[in-house]
Amino acid sequence: MSQTNYIEVTGKTKLEGIVNIPGAKNATLPMMCAALLTDEVCEFHNVPEISDIAILLEVFEFLGAKISRNLETKIITIQAKNIDPEKLEHCEELKKLRATILLLGPLLARFGKATIVQPGGDIIGARPNNIHTDGLQEFGAKLLQNDRKLSLEFKNDKLKNKRLLLPEASVTGTENLAIFLAGIADTAEMYFTAAEPHVCATLRMLQTMGAKIEGIGTHHLKITGTKKLKGGIFKIPPDGILVGTYAIAGLITQGTLEINNVNHKELFSFYGIIKRLGANFEINENQLKILPSPNLTGGVKVQTAIYPGFSTDIQSPMGLLLTQCTGESIIFETLFENRLAYLYELEKMGAKIEILNAHQAKITGKINFKGAEVQSWDLRAGATVVLAGLIAEGTTKVTNIQYIDRGYEHFVENLQRLGANIKRV
Repeated sequence: MSQTNYIEVTGKTKLEGIVNIPGAKNATLPMMCAALLTDEVCEFHNVPEISDIAILLEVFEFLGAKISRNLETKIITIQAKNIDPEKLEHCEELKKLRATILLLGPLLARFGKATIVQPGGDIIGARPNNIHTDGLQEFGAKLLQNDRKLSLEFKNDKLKNKRLLLPEASVTGTENLAIFLAGIADTAEMYFTAAEPHVCATLRMLQTMGAKIEGIGTHHLKITGTKKLKGGIFKIPPDGILVGTYAIAGLITQGTLEINNVNHKELFSFYGIIKRLGANFEINENQLKILPSPNLTGGVKVQTAIYPGFSTDIQSPMGLLLTQCTGESIIFETLFENRLAYLYELEKMGAKIEILNAHQAKITGKINFKGAEVQSWDLRAGATVVLAGLIAEGTTKVTNIQYIDRGYEHFVENLQRLGANIKRV
């Protein structure tokens, strides 16, 4: 995917039109990593065209996997029959992607040893590896190295312990450990597991491959794995984070948007908040329709939480929406201590914000924005400052846009089609 310098937005345009939501980044990454459990072909449909997926596939090819891509049909096939996990120690691509931590589970289960360069990713706060490494050790893995590289081995085919209580309902922790257990011919239970829809998609994939899993969609999983996991055809579920992002784009520009390929179940907390703000919208079968909403009123507290609570990944766009609502509102980001950094960028454009502490901020609206030069601090912050440019007077320049390409398929092109005056420079 080509690298560009910045995005330029000229504001005061109303968005109108249709948006089709692609597959979810947060489902695609773990599901593709699960394909490493088997030497059979795994075929994925509805794969988003984003840089995170491109990097992960480069890693797979570096390992020796056979990859087939069809960007037109959004189908990707992976066959990891002849992969060499020892090559990962020398794979510098791992530093670009946080999700490569998800390689530990499948490689450890299949080969008994896994070594990766410490993963990279967004700068949104501490995301320690201990949930992954502690859980794997609890099941019997031995941690060999934990500084520049992460290295573990699992010599027994039987688990040391059969029950694990996670310290938090970690999404990637749940996925990594579940993938590991699916490839071990034994039974174990995990408590306080994540229940997000994209986690459930990975668990259902593991079921199709041959693992027995009870409790999908709850915080208690019982998994019986097998060494004879199969391939198959798997569909990536739609990206609810993109639904929320485009919905907010419609609301702040007072446009009418039809957003298709929507799983409403994962968005109930989001719908509840925008309804309280006075948003006009319609929920149809697989569609969300955003209507002009001229009287948005704040005075709410938006607090992120594990599913089915309000998603941390829609917190940044929601903070922008609150600047366009009359009154004072509070954002409480419970998960990541650096995820409010985007608010400093919105202040450059005129937002009235009081940072209360690393996790909380007071936002006062309604504010008229002025164009400015701002930067993307992370994936979601990048999309947020681009949306801010849509309603700003004058021109906004957004830098560090490589973060945006990690998770938003054809973001600039989609906004152009909806009427935005936006371009990559």
